[in-house]
This record gives sequence, structure tokens and C-alpha cells, in this order.
Amino acid sequence: MAGHLEIRDLQARFGRATILQGVDLSVTGQPLSVVGRNGMGKTTMCSALMGMVPATGSVKLDQAEVLGLGTGRIARKGMALVPQGRRMFPSLSVHEHLLLVAQKGSPAWTIERVYETFPRLAERRRNGGDQLSGGEQQMLAISRALLMNPKLVIMDEPSEGLAPVIVDHLIEVLRAITAEGMGLLLIEQNLRVATAVSDQVAIMVTGRIAATVASADLAADRDMQNRYLGVSHGH
Repeated sequence: MAGHLEIRDLQARFGRATILQGVDLSVTGQPLSVVGRNGMGKTTMCSALMGMVPATGSVKLDQAEVLGLGTGRIARKGMALVPQGRRMFPSLSVHEHLLLVAQKGSPAWTIERVYETFPRLAERRRNGGDQLSGGEQQMLAISRALLMNPKLVIMDEPSEGLAPVIVDHLIEVLRAITAEGMGLLLIEQNLRVATAVSDQVAIMVTGRIAATVASADLAADRDMQNRYLGVSHGH
């Protein structure tokens, strides 16, 4: 079952700057995308949810408070993060990266299933993290999160820097994992990805959620896109 995430009045500061100014957000059974311009606090929110930066408020996963537990315990409760920038170990091969997180027993996601889902990783299984393309590194980062078999996965800008054909594959994979019942909170600059993966899109403006709209409405409304996102749509 997908993990239900309830975020209430989430606040985070760096020095004197308040980056998160009371985020309220719910992910309940359906994937949710969060969009917004750069510098609005999206990555800070991901870090706060995973216990990587101090924050106040409430973060509940399946009605159990996880804010303040520390990253390792939050992960064990069933939340996984695919961070922006992918963070590989250059000296470890693809296969060694996957072995680090693969779970015993008979989980839904296994290394074999990862290789079926991402055939490129199977081909590159002996290559080091620093020998992979950006797209392959992203597949590996997503695979590491899936192998933890979380209730809910948070992805921070997974399509960033990827070729359009790889973005298409990414959309397919995200739709497949959510159709199977894994919860997904997707942080995405690429509107095409955000609106293709979730029926609802939350818009982040200066550290809080300014609006939650239907994906179809946002995709069709250039004025809203320009007002909240100021983005061109060449992706």
C-alpha cells in the first residue's frame, strides 16, 4: 500500500533566512507533483522530510510522526529519497551500488527486476558510478530507492539534464511504480513530467504551497504557468 504523507506547517531556517514558511501538503494514495521556480524551497523541503536539515512542524507517514527521527530511522519507516544530483560512489560498480540496498526475503523490487526495468543498467552492471552517463546515473539513483521497497518515494528533479527519450522512459517507470501502489512525491521543473505522472500538481512559491491544481488545468493554462513558474516549455 502507498504510504500516506501528511505535512503540516513545515518550517526550516538557514541562519536568519526562513526557507520553508509553513508547508502544508498531503500525499494520500495518489502521486503528487510539486513545481515551482528555483530557490522556492523545494529541495529544502525534501531534505527536511528526510531529516537531513532541522525543521519544525509535523510530518506523518501513515499517521506516525517522523519529523526529527533522523534520516536512517525515517528510511526504515518507509520513506526513500532520490536526491537532486544523483550522488554516486565513483569506485563502486552499478551492481555493487544495488547490493548495498537490496533487501532480503522476497520484496517487490529486487536487483533482477531493476535490470528488467532498466536494461541499460544491466549492460553497465560492472561499470563504476563515474563511468555512467547522466541518464544511467539517474536510473541507478532511482533503482537504489526502489530496492528499499519504501511506502513512499520522494524524487527531487529526476528529469534534470536527461535526453527527451530518457525522460519518456522515466515517465513510464514512475507511472508503473505508482500504479503498483508505491506513494510518490515528485519535485519537478519539467512540467511535462509533473503533469504526466500525477493528476494534481502543487505549486510552491517562497517556501509554502500557493495552490494545488489539476494537472490538466495547469498544462493548458499558459498564464498560470508564467505567473507561478516563469518557464519556457522547450522540454
